[in-house]
Amino acid sequence: MFCTHLWTTLQPGCLERPVSMEDHELTHSEGEQQISPQPFLEEEEEEDAAGQFSDVEGPWKEYELEENLFGGGEMGTKDTSGDVGDQSDSSTESLEHSLGDISNTRALLAEERIHIAAVQRNIKLLDDMVKEKKLVVQKTGQKLCACQLRIKMLAEQLDRVDMEIEREKEAGNVPALSRLRAVSRRLHSELEREKESELIIDLKLNQDKMEMWEIEIEQGKYEAIRDKLEQEEEQLQRHYQEQREGRIRKERRTALQAEGKRRSREQKEEKAQKEHEERKKKILEDAKRNHKKAACFLKQSTARIHDKIAKEEEKTQEHMERRIQAVLSLKTSITSNREKLQTLQVLNKAKALEAKEEEMKMREAILAEGGNVVQEIFLHKRQLKHEKEEQAFRELQKSRKIEIVSRILKEEASLHKQKESQSRMRATKARGKVEDPSVQRKEAWPCREETCTRAGGATAQESWLSPSPPSLAGEGTAPEGGSPEVTAQDVLWESGDDEKEKEKTLLEPEFPGLWGQEYDLHKIPKEEVDPTQLAIRALKKEVSENKMEEFQPGSLAKQTVPGREHKGCAFHSKPSCIHFKDFDVGQTYKKKIILTNASYSVNYCRLVGISECLKDFISVHFDPPGKMSSGMSCEFVVTFKPMINESLAGEVMFVAQTGSFSVPLQCTVKSCVLALDKELIDFGSHVVGETISRTISLTNSGALGTRFQVQTSAGDRSTHRATAKPAPGRMVPRHSSGCDPEEEGSSSPGAAGLGKQVRICAEPGEEVTPCAAQQPQGPQSSSATEQLDQEVLSMRSDLDTDNARDSVELSPEETPVEIMLGKVTEGEVGPFSSVKVPVLFVPAVPGDVRAEFVIVFDNPDCKPLCFSAVGVAVDVPLWVPNPDVDLRICLYDRLYQDCVTLRSRASTTLRFKFEVCKELSKHLELLPRTGYIQAQSAFSAQLKFLPRQSLPEDAGNYFNAETRILEVPVTIVIMDKARTANFTVHAIVSSSDLEISPAEINFGHCTIYEAVQANVTVTNKCILPQEFGFVGLPEFVEVQPNDGFGVILPLESLTLDIIFKATKAKEYSFDLTCTTEINRQFKLSCKAVGVHPPLELSHSLVQFAATALNSVSEATLDVLNPHVSGNSLIHAVPRIGTGEPAPVGPTSFEFHVPEDCPVTITPSVGTVLPGQKSSIRVSFSPALPEQLVREEAARRLSRAAVPEAGIQPENNGSRKSLTGEPKPEELKPDSDAYRAAQASLMRSFSGSFKKYIVPCFVASGQAAGEKGSGHLSCSPYNTLYLELHCPAVAPPVLVTSDSGDSTVGFGDVSVGHRMMKRITLQNISLGRVGLGFSALNPNGPFLLVRAVRMLEPGESKALVISFCPDEDKWFCETLDIRVANSTLNLSLSGHGVVPGTVCSVEGVLDMGYVMAGEQVTSTVQVQNTSSLALPFCTQLDSLSPTRDRDRQSIPAFLSSSGQRTEFVGTQNYSGLSVFSVFPTEGEIEAGKSQEFVVTFSPDHESLYYSDRLRVVLFGKQTAHEIPLRGAAREHPMFVEGGLPLDVPVESLAVTSSVPSQEALTAEPQEPVRSLLLLLEHVDGGSPAEPARAELRVGAVDTPLLAAKKAVEFSLDSLPELERAGITVEEPRGALERGQERSIRVSWAPPAELSVSDPPLVTALLTLKGDITECYRVLFMARVVSACAPTP
Repeated sequence: MFCTHLWTTLQPGCLERPVSMEDHELTHSEGEQQISPQPFLEEEEEEDAAGQFSDVEGPWKEYELEENLFGGGEMGTKDTSGDVGDQSDSSTESLEHSLGDISNTRALLAEERIHIAAVQRNIKLLDDMVKEKKLVVQKTGQKLCACQLRIKMLAEQLDRVDMEIEREKEAGNVPALSRLRAVSRRLHSELEREKESELIIDLKLNQDKMEMWEIEIEQGKYEAIRDKLEQEEEQLQRHYQEQREGRIRKERRTALQAEGKRRSREQKEEKAQKEHEERKKKILEDAKRNHKKAACFLKQSTARIHDKIAKEEEKTQEHMERRIQAVLSLKTSITSNREKLQTLQVLNKAKALEAKEEEMKMREAILAEGGNVVQEIFLHKRQLKHEKEEQAFRELQKSRKIEIVSRILKEEASLHKQKESQSRMRATKARGKVEDPSVQRKEAWPCREETCTRAGGATAQESWLSPSPPSLAGEGTAPEGGSPEVTAQDVLWESGDDEKEKEKTLLEPEFPGLWGQEYDLHKIPKEEVDPTQLAIRALKKEVSENKMEEFQPGSLAKQTVPGREHKGCAFHSKPSCIHFKDFDVGQTYKKKIILTNASYSVNYCRLVGISECLKDFISVHFDPPGKMSSGMSCEFVVTFKPMINESLAGEVMFVAQTGSFSVPLQCTVKSCVLALDKELIDFGSHVVGETISRTISLTNSGALGTRFQVQTSAGDRSTHRATAKPAPGRMVPRHSSGCDPEEEGSSSPGAAGLGKQVRICAEPGEEVTPCAAQQPQGPQSSSATEQLDQEVLSMRSDLDTDNARDSVELSPEETPVEIMLGKVTEGEVGPFSSVKVPVLFVPAVPGDVRAEFVIVFDNPDCKPLCFSAVGVAVDVPLWVPNPDVDLRICLYDRLYQDCVTLRSRASTTLRFKFEVCKELSKHLELLPRTGYIQAQSAFSAQLKFLPRQSLPEDAGNYFNAETRILEVPVTIVIMDKARTANFTVHAIVSSSDLEISPAEINFGHCTIYEAVQANVTVTNKCILPQEFGFVGLPEFVEVQPNDGFGVILPLESLTLDIIFKATKAKEYSFDLTCTTEINRQFKLSCKAVGVHPPLELSHSLVQFAATALNSVSEATLDVLNPHVSGNSLIHAVPRIGTGEPAPVGPTSFEFHVPEDCPVTITPSVGTVLPGQKSSIRVSFSPALPEQLVREEAARRLSRAAVPEAGIQPENNGSRKSLTGEPKPEELKPDSDAYRAAQASLMRSFSGSFKKYIVPCFVASGQAAGEKGSGHLSCSPYNTLYLELHCPAVAPPVLVTSDSGDSTVGFGDVSVGHRMMKRITLQNISLGRVGLGFSALNPNGPFLLVRAVRMLEPGESKALVISFCPDEDKWFCETLDIRVANSTLNLSLSGHGVVPGTVCSVEGVLDMGYVMAGEQVTSTVQVQNTSSLALPFCTQLDSLSPTRDRDRQSIPAFLSSSGQRTEFVGTQNYSGLSVFSVFPTEGEIEAGKSQEFVVTFSPDHESLYYSDRLRVVLFGKQTAHEIPLRGAAREHPMFVEGGLPLDVPVESLAVTSSVPSQEALTAEPQEPVRSLLLLLEHVDGGSPAEPARAELRVGAVDTPLLAAKKAVEFSLDSLPELERAGITVEEPRGALERGQERSIRVSWAPPAELSVSDPPLVTALLTLKGDITECYRVLFMARVVSACAPTP
């Protein structure tokens, strides 16, 4: 391959190469419409548009830098501070640079303010850390000093003890010597400990000092940033000041408009007043005429009124009866409610029991399933709690909505009634002033009726007078900011006898209660005293006293820990004081308080009660938590329902194990908290004739509103003037003025009734008394006053002495009011609001002016507030109306003009001239320089300002280089008067340069099929926006965005894209011109080399359709070789710039796909002959990045590990630490966590769009692997580029089962068995989708049992696939699920296995002999030799469900032994199975063994216990059959051998198994059992062998027998046996417990034996154990032929 050589020669560049050939776009699907990537193009346009505002990106980068510097880690440790210090130098420089750039702007952007606030916060954090570390060092030093002092004291004590030891040793006092030596040893040990402590403290002190020094070093690095921030703050304040001045000008214009509207409104009111007077005259005349008629009907009206009063009394009586009935019904309802409550309590208990039972059932179910009981129960309870909270929240929300609507309706109704009542009262008052008393009496009755109908509204209006009942208060109460304050103010201004009568009638409640003014909370009315209530109350009091006696301080336990004892309150409350602030009567308030055990050990607390004065309003809900460990918390809820409008104070009392404690409780009513923002208004110095306005803010920080009125002070009815020149040390403004608050408060109601603005002139005889300020003077006010004094003194010094002689002191009568109030002199200040009061200064006479004002309030609890206003009036014959000429923003080398107007108040013509400082004489000029102004006239001069580039050097101190602000003082010299007038010219001078970076662009080599893009940054050095544009562009260059035209904001930097597209192979060199709106031009030089490559692509842009994850989209394109001739005259030949043309012949190509690109190109390498083409296929298969999936899986595992850590038990006071968190690299792709994370990411995948540029390297010659190939060298400049647009979307359908795994593995399945699996599919798209399935192999083991055809949005359905192998091998298939334009692949796999097992027992499992009632066990092992896990179950024939049916045949003992098929023998009498097996079912893992424990437990004696054990696999295949056999004896001895002479089936009659005492003591009368021992001698054998047989005698292993010689046996009749030729070995012996022994018998036939009469000998075998048993043994000997069959 030649790509290796190419990569070594290719130089990496910074230029991006996007393909821009619009005619070479490629569609995706075969025959389908092309899918336009309009959304992605819109995103690109948005990104390009966002590039115009790149100035925002700079502050954000700085903000990220500061976050990395300060917030990246704590500065408290040495390591972290060191890391920060390494990077702080560069960060500091970047921050200073960014702050310097920010300071160039006049108005800070919002992002920059956020950045500055973050830097300030970080610097403050650094300062706090320094303070904290200094405090730590100080404390550590104190500890070190204390330790050293203790060491010194111990050393002194040790010296004294040594001296005493020497003295006692000389005295020979042994006891004292031993005691002193013990003391010396103790002091030595203490001294050693203190020295160790000193070393530790010293080390810690050095470490803390080192950390403190490091932090101080870090703090010193940011001093420059701190200074920068302070400068920026000052600039920001100046900017805000300019904004405020602009708003003041707007407010002035608005005030003038309002003044005009007020005048027009007054004219309309005067006109309406005249019309009203005319109507009033007419009404009087009509009233006189109607008076006579009214007198006639007065008597009739009086009679009707008496009748009405009688009817009302009857109604009142009926109403009282109804109330009595209501009280009786209330009693009955209370009784019924108690019964219902008891019933509910019983039901609640039953429900609680049911809940406990359900919880127990759930626990059992979870345990049966093997789940985590604690976690499941906790989740279940939390879900129930969440559902209850949601239900309660919905009900609360519904009730709140209803309450809000009802309040709004009530408020609207009350406002409507209030307006109607006010309009009627005003009309009534107006009529009452003119009419005579007789007419008023006549109309009094209808007014009273209206008053009765408006009782509710009146009560709401006068609710401020006295506390009202809850029902009435509820109707009159409105939400915050509503109408209660307005209502109270309207009622406050009403007066007259009618209102007093209304108060008497409407404020009387129906029955007395807590709202009565004379009601005593601690006094119980006599009529309400109930003996039962008194007894209950006394009993409660006695119980509380007894409880308090139990917890007296003497009986309380002390809380001590080693070395210290707890002192103080055992519990701390949060908050420390329960405060209900600004409450409304009738409302309910709740607060939750947390109590924390602050003692050193376990403690408890209990509620004792609350203060006596709070019991009617406060209720406490507290559930005692029991014993609480140190640091644990509990909660209690305090409910406050106020019924009176008074402040309350008390405490909630508790008792703990260490003593009683209490939590203070306060309830405060709404109040007014009024304050002024300043107490002195300083107008400064102004020219006579001007009008200056200032405002003072009155702020109410309380929850109760009030009305206010501003008036001149009672002791200051005139302004104070000082026309004489003051002494140098005299203070012009006064800080305090006098007034009596009480007198002002008493006169305020009368003054409040005034509705017009009053201006009062002072009288000569009145004195000025000082008025104490409501707030203390701070350092700011004093400094402001001193500054004001200096300004006044400096202005005074400029005046000529002639002006002082010309000033005439006016008399108080002639002194005009120069400082006066504005339009707002009275009004209302609402709760938590402020009001601005304007004050005007109209200087008329030169000199100092001072005025005192006082603000009075309607609320008697609010004290009057006082403030002062001072100003200085200056008289100059020539003055400038606009002393500040603002030229705004000016650019260098451009002319700016303005008009300066002069005005004269002199009575003669004045000659003047303009003087400009020498430094700015080249830049600023006024024409004419000298002029004359007529008396009482104006003069206009022309100001010309032409700032040059040398202005910063020439201006000196008049120009601020950082802010670019120029302030030029201009002096107007009056030639005749030798006086001067000054005005200032302000301007902000800025440059108009545009900086283009870089100044030169080299595009490098560019092919004719592609375009090269370079970025340039255009920076506006001007503080004004400028329009710019690139004009005269050549046809092969394009500037974007907006074709190179746009507007650049002040100090903004824009990034522009310069796109170069070569048209032919040559070298390019050209200049681009950027022109601004003021016709300034800036050049940009560009160079490039055009390249014509030998190959070309049919499509340079491939746009794939939206492809789902794990799906594939494909596209096809061609690689063309059009180079067929080397003649450059006929057509363009491939070449690089002006170099040699490329040779004609085969040309090779190679596509190099980036590593992270999910695209495959086949073939990636090839050769194209001249005039031919080669097709290539491009495949796009999006997938989630593996690293992203691993990180998500690690996060999910970490989150899952947190709850498990929370429930681990404590061990030695510390919780077990978790194992290390899983690393993403350790997770395998086939793990459940990996698959779950992949499914989660696919579900939350919102789509992506990526662009990839794939280079195609071109070289002349054959590619490797083809004929004639060799080492090819290529030029990197001939490289072609293929641009790919790859949109990826989430798949519409996901597999949700098995953690989202699309591989369905059935594992090992037994041949012939069928396994079913469910695969759950979920539709995660927004629309319904249809599913299609590919066909599976009809002869294969896989079968699609149930398919899913349609899925609704969010719906999940399950596929059912079965696997049934027919041979032992692996099976694999793929099921394709087609969804819309994507395909979901399910991989099916399974392994058919033939099961195989080996049993450890072959034949019969004999359990041996056992005592009846005891049991014995044996083990059977079954090994799984296959690779398949085998499910098994065990079956016993005795428990078979078909056993009863099988037993209907002939009994087994009636048939021959050869025909017997019955395996089940004797069974227990109790009905329980004799044999039992464990386990009964389970699974045998592949290659492992399973042990079965067989238990034999007979309940009576029998020798024929038997059964059969079957091991069944898969529920139907029997793998092993094991016969079981056992025998039981009631006595611990047995004999076995020979042929049985009885039947193997027991009788149906049950015999008693308990022997009688006679049977135990007496000798046996007859044998218990008969045995036949057959001795057969085989004739014909050589040599002759004797016949042999044996009997086995054993002792059962049971604790009933002794350890040694438990059983003895003996066989008698030995002589007879010997005579018959029978020899017996060991006829006698003794057996131990669990031992067996054989009695061997042999017989050799004698010569005289008769074959027809075989010998038959009987002998008795006696066994002695707990009892004695005898067995009759029949010895039968016979001779049989060798060929004769044995019976």
